[in-house]
Amino acid sequence: MADLRTRRLGRTAREVTTLGLGGQASIQWPGEGVDPVAIVEKAVRAGVTYLDTSNVYGPSQANFGRAFRRLNLVPGEPGYDAATRARLFVASKTHVRSARRPEGERFRSDFSEGMVDDFKVKTAVDDVRRALSLMFGDGCGGYPEGAYLDSIQFHNVNTFDEVDMLYEGLEAPTPQRPWMGALAAMLDLREGENRTGCNPKREKLVRHIGITGHWNTAAHIEAIQRDERRVLDTLLVTINPSDGRYLAHRHNAIAVAQAAGMGVVGMKVFADAAYYHKSAVFSRTPDDVYMQVGSGALSSDDLVRYALSVDGISTVIIGIGHIDDDPARCQLSHNLAAAQLEAPLSDARMAEVEGAVETAGKHGANSYFQRAAEGLGAPRHVGAEPDTSMPVFGRVAVRVSWDTAYAGAHAIERYDVLRDDQVIAHVPHTPQYTRKRFHFDDVHNEAGDQEPHRYRVRSVDSAGATADSPELTADPRVNARD
Repeated sequence: MADLRTRRLGRTAREVTTLGLGGQASIQWPGEGVDPVAIVEKAVRAGVTYLDTSNVYGPSQANFGRAFRRLNLVPGEPGYDAATRARLFVASKTHVRSARRPEGERFRSDFSEGMVDDFKVKTAVDDVRRALSLMFGDGCGGYPEGAYLDSIQFHNVNTFDEVDMLYEGLEAPTPQRPWMGALAAMLDLREGENRTGCNPKREKLVRHIGITGHWNTAAHIEAIQRDERRVLDTLLVTINPSDGRYLAHRHNAIAVAQAAGMGVVGMKVFADAAYYHKSAVFSRTPDDVYMQVGSGALSSDDLVRYALSVDGISTVIIGIGHIDDDPARCQLSHNLAAAQLEAPLSDARMAEVEGAVETAGKHGANSYFQRAAEGLGAPRHVGAEPDTSMPVFGRVAVRVSWDTAYAGAHAIERYDVLRDDQVIAHVPHTPQYTRKRFHFDDVHNEAGDQEPHRYRVRSVDSAGATADSPELTADPRVNARD
């Protein structure tokens, strides 16, 4: 087993290899003559520690389970390799947002990776148990004592409504709630509690909780900002050289997750092979799985190194189509070698990789899974109100407050506060990972304030682009003191 480079996975405090094994490609859609179990075995024996799968990846979890048996990773079985199991970080996902809901409700995803359009399920808790059964148990619902997931992730969170559902009942969980969001139940499974009524045996089945998504970086930010208890430990999100052509994750959700202390896992490094042999659609069959080592105009080495050079990324997961005894023909060996990055690529080198994608005509490769670009956004939810909390005798104050703007292709640098079309303050931008708002207190002498003032806030990015909020009027004289 090679001594591979690792990075800390945020506040999980776990060290994981810079390349993780994704549970799609040939593990989900094995073509003729391909052994998906051998792919998992080879990755684990090579030293890869981060393994990713999902309850909506067809046979993927079962294939991991077959490999885990060959590798002696099933608790309670003869020869159980506890040391290797402890070294691995096994992550699965649930597409279900609730832990309990009225009988007959159906969960439907309008953005389900082309694999599941409408399906009847029970709860997110059932998905955890299903994953454990398929990977460590009998595949029919049973799993051995001591089996656990290192992480359960809420798969492909796309809307604020989905975030609302996840958080439903979190602050006051009871067995009597007809609707119970999945987050409270995952906490029960993490802590061995039964506050929700969803974990009657008080099992400890998961160690960490995360969210994933391709499309809407704004929904990811919302989920992180609402996480006042810091329950969410990881974010799995798209990152590749086309990110800046869409509503970028790099300067939005990734930056916010990093500021919150979360581990960030990158995916879609090759745009799910849309950088290579297939059109910009989700994979659905073995024919969609790329079986070569990416080279030529778009080197797979460059794409792997690019993703790992984005600030905040702990590891990247890549699905494997083909393994081979010849390292030059083996996708796993090739990607693993590229991931042994000593230092991040320079900004100039990253720009060259982005240019190579453009030159190859692949700049639209993310179109099927990432939200369209909107450019730099204006500050959101701007307010301008007399600040009655400031006992400033003989003076007046207006508090101007706002929530983060969404960045475009470039990072936000600052916010300018304008009064009557004049800039009166510069406020540095920092990733807003809580609900605490940005603000500026406009304090000045009362004598010059005979009329209300007009306020707006302008976002400014590192390239000099600007976006202004709507204008608001506030009368500071309301706060004047005798």
